[in-house]
Amino acid sequence: MEREVILETQNATKHFGGLAAVEKVNMKIYKGEILGLIGPNGAGKTTFVNIITGMLPITAGKVYFKGQDITGWPAYKVGRLGIARTFQIVKPFRGMTVRENVAVGAMFGHGGHKRSPREALEHVDEIIEFVGMAHLRDKHADQLTLPYLKRLELAKALAMDPELLFLDEVMAGLNTKEIESAMELVRRINERGITILVIEHVMKAIVGVTQRVFVLNFGQELAQGTPHEVLNNPEVIQAYLGEKFVERFFRQQKAA
Repeated sequence: MEREVILETQNATKHFGGLAAVEKVNMKIYKGEILGLIGPNGAGKTTFVNIITGMLPITAGKVYFKGQDITGWPAYKVGRLGIARTFQIVKPFRGMTVRENVAVGAMFGHGGHKRSPREALEHVDEIIEFVGMAHLRDKHADQLTLPYLKRLELAKALAMDPELLFLDEVMAGLNTKEIESAMELVRRINERGITILVIEHVMKAIVGVTQRVFVLNFGQELAQGTPHEVLNNPEVIQAYLGEKFVERFFRQQKAA
């Protein structure tokens, strides 16, 4: 049975002057999956997400969401269509409470135009409970620790009712226990029927939550496959992971 494609890029390209940050990338994201996007710093991962989500104008190529051409759509229009994303650098509204932050997503996302303010707040409370922040809902964002700021980013995105969610390094800066908690939350989000693309340098998370992995290097596709296939790919090892890391990683996996 052929899997349903929820998003596809065809020769997606982004140039900054003479620099090709993303060059002719062809990617398919299948409905219901968790896809990992990895690669060295500067490989074009965030730029690639930015041209899909309308944060940056695309130079060339096409982007299709559920078969519809959304190439070049502005970010607000992409968000209302059912695509949400988090940011590598957390961007809360620091003068607002957790509840107020999440309410922004609830009012302006996929289903926001259908909700009254009361319905939006009820939706917000459910999302805050889901991400484990009910006890912090009246705290201001500038009072939160990094792990909770990361969860707030997730909550803001989830409040937009996405069908497709891009997570940009939501586990960066977290300790081992916090990473495991974040991995479980990503799995639970996926169980709600949300398709996820996760950009991550934490290989434990990539192996632990993704079904497929797509590798970018110098803005171009280097490899794709299952996590095991990608971690054993000589080109990926040479360009990104390093043989010592891979040997140590698999040794730790066997010992676990």
